[in-house]
Amino acid sequence: MKYMLLMQFSAAGTDFPSIDTWTQDEVRAHIAFMGEVNAKLTANGEWVAGQGLGGPQQARIVRAGEGGAPVVTEGPFAETKEFLAGFWIVDCESPQRAVELAAHISTAPGPGGRPLNMPVEVHPVMSAPPQEL
Repeated sequence: MKYMLLMQFSAAGTDFPSIDTWTQDEVRAHIAFMGEVNAKLTANGEWVAGQGLGGPQQARIVRAGEGGAPVVTEGPFAETKEFLAGFWIVDCESPQRAVELAAHISTAPGPGGRPLNMPVEVHPVMSAPPQEL
């Protein structure tokens, strides 16, 4: 079964500064951890896809306007307290394994090498609508 793991960043309830204030070594350690996660997922045959995402200042919200033309709202979104920092799509044997992977990803190092314990949502990827539809 495939699962999408969504790493959230929330300024509320965190005890670490934003990544743009970290030292170069702290950023390198964080990125190296993510590379190790991806390499292990690949070696285990669980990797499908994954990427880190730009911050809210780079995000755009798009809606269909008149005649379907895109209407774009640009960031930054000053009111944003949470944003999606990255995602993985994994193919694993059980929901418990997806939860184990999410917990490990949550331990990514931050300032001083301390685990960030950032929330990671786990969503099953649906391949078709439910049968009852």
